[in-house]
Amino acid sequence: MEIPFIKMHGLGNNYVFVDTFEFNLAEEILPALARKVSDVYTGIGSDGLILIHPSDQAEVGMRIFNKDGSEGRNCGNGLRCVAKYAYEYGIVKDTSFTIEAKSGVVDASVTVEAKKVSSITIDMGKPALLRSQIPMAGEEKEQVVAESFQVSHHPLELTAVSMGNPHGVFFVEDIQTAPLYELGPIITEDRRFPEGINVEFVEVVSKDELHFRVWERGSGVTQACGTGACAAGVASVLNGYSDKNSEILVHLSGGDLVIRWDDDDRVWMTGPADIIATGTFYY
Repeated sequence: MEIPFIKMHGLGNNYVFVDTFEFNLAEEILPALARKVSDVYTGIGSDGLILIHPSDQAEVGMRIFNKDGSEGRNCGNGLRCVAKYAYEYGIVKDTSFTIEAKSGVVDASVTVEAKKVSSITIDMGKPALLRSQIPMAGEEKEQVVAESFQVSHHPLELTAVSMGNPHGVFFVEDIQTAPLYELGPIITEDRRFPEGINVEFVEVVSKDELHFRVWERGSGVTQACGTGACAAGVASVLNGYSDKNSEILVHLSGGDLVIRWDDDDRVWMTGPADIIATGTFYY
């Protein structure tokens, strides 16, 4: 099978995209296809596979498959890439439109310079903060803010936020010494999280600036995680490090995002997306 693809990235968080407006893929092959295209040795190499598809609920839809073949509910960097593709390839005509992900429909707007999308803003919706919404074991109606969290002899404090997918945010003094590789794979599969969790270590530079590193559920360490950056911004406000309705500059390994949690409880994410390559994958 010859599959046309485009490879894109948002701050280094890179995916192989297939436009199913133009090319249909059988449902049963999608997990295996995601694993295959993600393999850097025998595939294309990516953090996963994203399908761009027609939607009954929005002007364009997307489905995310992690590099292990599992299907994700949301992806901030993926949303920005889909927004760029949808505008530049003529799926949408206006600079403001809607995108459907498994977690729901979001509003997107693009900034265009010389007919190319230079920046994308996504309304990521309201964060879910109750323990049952993460989900996490314990009292269902509690919020998890700076909760003592012991793992592998490391005393940590956890703030849990769902942005359509679950995030565990841990604030550290120095992002360079954060135990990302040591604890990321342990925390993501901790039995307290029945559906697993994305793991973020965050250093507060100032009330308007954060350093951020992530271990993503199903993918491992990635250069960036848009929903994770949103969760970090929300967690920073919840812990009193940042102010609500103020822009927070989040430094990820692959670049910067601007996050704002507004007074209506909606989280806004602004950042770039870029095309890497187009081609044909022989599956």
